[in-house]
Amino acid sequence: MGIEMNAVRLLGVAQLIVFVASTVSERLLVSAVGSGSIASILVNVSKNLTRVRISSLVALLNSLAIVFLGVMFYMVFYKQYRTMALMALICFVAEAIVLAVSKIGAYGLMPLSREFVEAGAPDPSYMQALGDFLYHGVDRLGYDMHMLFFCLGGILWYALLYSSRLVPRPLALWGLIAICLLTVPVVAVPYKRGPTPLMILGLPYAPFELVLAVWLIATG
Repeated sequence: MGIEMNAVRLLGVAQLIVFVASTVSERLLVSAVGSGSIASILVNVSKNLTRVRISSLVALLNSLAIVFLGVMFYMVFYKQYRTMALMALICFVAEAIVLAVSKIGAYGLMPLSREFVEAGAPDPSYMQALGDFLYHGVDRLGYDMHMLFFCLGGILWYALLYSSRLVPRPLALWGLIAICLLTVPVVAVPYKRGPTPLMILGLPYAPFELVLAVWLIATG
């Protein structure tokens, strides 16, 4: 294909950064907000403000890394597969924008949670309604929407990996099958507010991202 090997390595580095940043950001947020009613979530956020701030900051950095990943992807494939590479780039950029915008919800929860606790956690209150909107209606809804663009871009990305033979075809096929399986719960259970049985379909994908990143860096 005549691909510049430095570009392939950078593609692997970008993939690794996105994998680490997305994992860290989501784990921090989930551990900070906990589960249960919106009142419980607000109380938990007030106790874990630093964790929420770090999670949101890492998510914003992840958005930049996603754009960089999309640009590197386009640079590697645009000569041979211009249309599909451009479509994938658009999906990556949309994913990054939606993820960044969704963090408005998390940032809004922080001052609201302090006010809620200082007011004695009134039940019910407009604060709970606003908190529910910021968390479920902005942050979590935005996360689900960003996952949709992630899956669409991923299908194009791994299809091109398979066609181009940039990586061994079994590895590319693993990614293509795994991202298609992950797409099922993303599309079938939109705007979910908790774990669903379909989420088990996403398990084969998590290790693939790491394996792919290491492969691209090592062999690029």
